[in-house]
Amino acid sequence: MKKNIAILMGGYSSEFDISIKSGNVVYKHLDKDKYLPFRVHITKEAWFYVDEEGNHHPIDKNDFSLTINESKIIFDAAFNIVHGTPGEDGLLQAYFELIGIPQTACDFYPAALTFNKRDCISTLRPYGILTATNYFLNEGDHVDPEAILEIVGLPCFVKANKAGSSYGVSKVKKIEELQPAIDIAFKEDDEIIIESFLSGTEVSVGVITYKGEDIVLPITEIVSENEFFDYEAKYLGKSQEITPARLSKEDTEKVKKLALKVYQLLKMKGFSRSEYIFHNGEPHFVEMNTNPGFSEASILPQQAIAAGISLQELLTNTIEECITK
Repeated sequence: MKKNIAILMGGYSSEFDISIKSGNVVYKHLDKDKYLPFRVHITKEAWFYVDEEGNHHPIDKNDFSLTINESKIIFDAAFNIVHGTPGEDGLLQAYFELIGIPQTACDFYPAALTFNKRDCISTLRPYGILTATNYFLNEGDHVDPEAILEIVGLPCFVKANKAGSSYGVSKVKKIEELQPAIDIAFKEDDEIIIESFLSGTEVSVGVITYKGEDIVLPITEIVSENEFFDYEAKYLGKSQEITPARLSKEDTEKVKKLALKVYQLLKMKGFSRSEYIFHNGEPHFVEMNTNPGFSEASILPQQAIAAGISLQELLTNTIEECITK
């Protein structure tokens, strides 16, 4: 008997449209011989199933069920591909744990931890994980540009603490650019992180749970045409994404070992994609994505295919992993 799978997409953040695209790719490649997929849009106003004709059918949030033609549908699992809140910050994970429906992303606490860039790097540092030099700022705090730049230097990056897809990120080259960059970041979040610039090769490393084991996928090298791997570089073709990365065998093994360690330290499961920059010859952790982009051109699907794993196999494995555990 086919399992009913809710594909969760959308969300409450600036990443809504990207998540819809990712969800539709999951829908396209899901094994229809094994599963009955339902595209479920998550919005601030409502949660609803979108049928083939584009009609909206409300989800009952009391038990995450769906009623069509007086027939109640219960889901066997939720495929969580919501980028940003509430799918990547632990809120949906906690909800599904409470009502007892398996979902494909990591558990609620690792999701909340990794979504908060400041908390994530603070957790990893005691384990010897290298990062940029950071300065934390909350909305309403006094801003002293000279004091900030004395710590992080120039150039530096100003980022929204809890946002993805490079929303709210600016590269600052002059002291006069700092306050405008802070203002941009505060439009996305009430917490920001200001980081020193790390020069070097940037790589993206996918680590997934596959057939019961944590595995590192082929590494992708990021070569941005812009100042950094921003929204245009990620989604509008302004970058080269080279898989496998042009790293030495030694550096490849170094970053693979580190990415696996980070995945396990943070108690990840399912998909993950973490970013590293080789600065002064050593990989420095930048951030972790627990629901990374899943368009056919996105990095994680590219890496899976390079590893000989089809998208259908990847999706089937992810669903079965979450159901059995």
